[in-house]
Amino acid sequence: MNRIEDYAELTDNIVKWISDYCLLNKRKTLVVGISGGIDSSVVSTLSALTGMKTYVVGMPINQIEGQEELSDTHGEWLQSRFSNVTFVKTDMSKVYDSFLQTINDDIGTRYATDKLAQANTRSRFRMVTLYQIAASVGGIVIGTGNKVEDYGVGFYTKYGDGGIDIAPIADLYKTEVWELGKSLGIDPRIVSAAPTDGLWDDGRTDTDQLGVSYELLEWVMESGVAEWMQGNPEELTQWQGNDLTLDQKEAIDQYRKFHRQNRHKMDPIPTYKVEFNPAPHFV
Repeated sequence: MNRIEDYAELTDNIVKWISDYCLLNKRKTLVVGISGGIDSSVVSTLSALTGMKTYVVGMPINQIEGQEELSDTHGEWLQSRFSNVTFVKTDMSKVYDSFLQTINDDIGTRYATDKLAQANTRSRFRMVTLYQIAASVGGIVIGTGNKVEDYGVGFYTKYGDGGIDIAPIADLYKTEVWELGKSLGIDPRIVSAAPTDGLWDDGRTDTDQLGVSYELLEWVMESGVAEWMQGNPEELTQWQGNDLTLDQKEAIDQYRKFHRQNRHKMDPIPTYKVEFNPAPHFV
């Protein structure tokens, strides 16, 4: 999916949007976590282009070597290119391991060994780290989620990488982020790397977790089939008079599954509302 005609213009618009937000809210510092992936690489570069003081933060947690290397390479590249960028790195592995050991010792192994819980905990440790730095330097935390992740399938950790102040690329599809990365001069190894959240010891990719490519999920969102499905839950065999391929059917099924199960992340937090009987009104 590529809706963008001019990526240089898009860059200027996003950079201005970030700057305007900070001017309006009297903030002068940006904080971005970098993972070696395309989304965080693009967002950290856009942040640097504002000219504002920008901290790019590497936070490995028992990281696979290749992922950490790309993160370091990008952070060092930004720091060498922009005088307003500071690249900092804090290895959270010992803190994370100690936390899990404490949970294991205090309340039991079952609470410390669930793999999904561990992956989400890694993401939340990183969020805490970013806000610790942001609070210390009077900054804001810049989000790195794209449109598919943030508004399609809810592919992020609640109060982890979902804990941010502003979201500069959340209206861009992943394929558009890749193109924007190329136009910004991001390291080609980052642009071409298989997307991964870097939260799993086995190195699983986003496609492994979602069961379908970003390109197909983007087709589901952009074609209009996603909205149509809300009121038509039956299985689709055709869309707009065309037979669906097996890949398209699988994408629809996966989108529907993840959108439904992750809806709680994308909706406002449910809140019980107290209803009071109106007091009598005397004229």
